Formats: sequence, structure tokens, C-alpha cells
Amino acid sequence: MTAKSISEKLRQIVTERAKGCCEYCLSQENYSTQRLSVEHIIPIWKNGETTVENLALACQGCNNYKHTKTQAVDPKTSQVTDLYHPRQQQWKEHFTWNDDYSEIIGLTPTGRVTVELLKLNREGVVNLRRILYATGNHPPL
Repeated sequence: MTAKSISEKLRQIVTERAKGCCEYCLSQENYSTQRLSVEHIIPIWKNGETTVENLALACQGCNNYKHTKTQAVDPKTSQVTDLYHPRQQQWKEHFTWNDDYSEIIGLTPTGRVTVELLKLNREGVVNLRRILYATGNHPPL
């Protein structure tokens, strides 16, 4: 389903709920060169619906890497594991920051597969986090 299929009102609800941040890597729309996307957590082809319960705000990087995936292999246990689900799980239960708040660390199998598959520590994102941290604008939550 294209972004045009998501109403502006629904987009506003999702954006406000996410406080203008990617719900995976926590990149802030205020400092993004591109508008964040509203993505289907469970893809439509896997019977996901266009409802607030199945929509998340995502930066272009996370959205592109996730695409229609919902699972990946945990690098530590080699088990197939579900990706982080922003509507059903709490970010802080699955992720934490490194000492300088520039990189996200997966705490659980779900956290680890999400960090790896969505490449939450992409070089540009890590560099931006460092700059924002130095100016007191990171982490956002």
C-alpha cells in the first residue's frame, strides 16, 4: 500500500504518538532531510491492516531495510525471532544506548535482530546522534 493510501489525519495521529521520531532508531524528523514514513508493522500481504495499531513512524533507512520483513535470525542464538513491534512492545525493554548515546544496543533477541536487520547504527545516523548529543538534542525520549 502506498503512502497516499494513509490519510493525513492517520499520519498525524501516528506522528504525534511517536513524538516525531522513528519508532525503531529514534531519529528525529526535525533533523531529518526527508519526511518520516508511516509504515505497516505487519505488511498488508501478511494480512496487516491500515489501522493505528499496525502503523509506525519510520525513517527512510529503517523503512527501507525493514520493507516487508517481520522476522530475522538472532546473531547470538541463531534462532528466528520477531522484529520489534512498536505497538506491542516497549523500546526500553529491547534496546539501550551505548555510553555516548551514539549507538543502539539490542538487549534481547528481538532487539538484536532489529538492530542488525534495520541497521539501526548506520554511519550517518550515528554521526548525527553524536552531533545532536553534543548540542543537548539527543536522545529524544
